[in-house]
Amino acid sequence: TGSDWCGWCIKLDKEVFSKNEFKVFAKDHLVLFVADFPSRKKLPAATRAQNEQLAQTYGIEGYPTVLLLDAAGEVIARTGYQSGGAAAYVKHLKELLKQKPEKK
Repeated sequence: TGSDWCGWCIKLDKEVFSKNEFKVFAKDHLVLFVADFPSRKKLPAATRAQNEQLAQTYGIEGYPTVLLLDAAGEVIARTGYQSGGAAAYVKHLKELLKQKPEKK
């Protein structure tokens, strides 16, 4: 995410990630990790390096990118901002979680 510059990232956080409906679903079904790539906010060097490595490993080309990974770190699905709010996004994620991991 680009927490301080990416309009779609900010919108996704405001409309979905901050909502109780998403939080309840995530608590029961996901392990959340946010790799932030801010423009103005300074991250510790180790955090910045970790996030850059993750972006390279998973081929992140745009923001927001939401990855669903299996326990081995294999990508099940990629998505980003979806309109419709938290309920629609949870439904979208449930559908994506039914997929098989991507082939490398």
